Amino acid sequence: MSSEAKTFDGQVVLISGAAQGIGRAAAKLFQSRGAHVIAFDIDREKLNVVQSELGLKDDQVYALDLGDAVAVKELIAKVYSRHGQIHALVNSAGIVGPSNTKVEDVKWEDYERTVRINLFGAIWLTQAVIVGMKEHGYGRIVHLASIAGKEGNPGMAPYNTSKSGLIGFIKGVAKEVAQQGITINAVAPAVIRTPMNENTSEETLKYMLARIPMGRLGEAEEIAELLAFIASKECSFTTGFTFDASGGRATY
Repeated sequence: MSSEAKTFDGQVVLISGAAQGIGRAAAKLFQSRGAHVIAFDIDREKLNVVQSELGLKDDQVYALDLGDAVAVKELIAKVYSRHGQIHALVNSAGIVGPSNTKVEDVKWEDYERTVRINLFGAIWLTQAVIVGMKEHGYGRIVHLASIAGKEGNPGMAPYNTSKSGLIGFIKGVAKEVAQQGITINAVAPAVIRTPMNENTSEETLKYMLARIPMGRLGEAEEIAELLAFIASKECSFTTGFTFDASGGRATY
């Protein structure tokens, strides 16, 4: 499909984690396909760069801490108030948390923070957008999980927990709304070349890369293409599913 295809004309698409990495690539791609992009991220400075690059208006860009349940609810309510409808949510925000750390050595505050942002934040976003989607009889929700949520990576217990929990959450919610015009799916990438991995230990990165049959890192733009399909109206008969983007590491 050409990047000029206008598959999101007239649609409001929320993208969290839009300041860098996969979220940034997604924001660019969705806008090129006609979407009215609403960009969220905790890093306002980097978000300002994306705003300038894409020519987004001030009511299309918001700073958001995904670990703050009240802030998530209030911001989604603001978007509904200003834009009327949310057609799709693409949630790519998240943190790696501790890596190369034995489970008994993980500080509880680090464990809790990782799960709070990666899992609870995704749940809060879903709760906030899904009511309006039900009212309109249409919606697409896509969350970034991880291959770690299927297979686990050693030394990354908090991250593994958050992503496996996210996959389970999606499976159940999908069945709740399957007859209401709403799909909810996940994407499980292997390691992707993004700033998110800058603080991941070299040993952990080597472990993950060694398990990718293609022998390379994934690119943010590759994941964005998959997100665009899952969030489109054309993806109408798949829900509760986790799409792999792992270079062959997982095929189930």
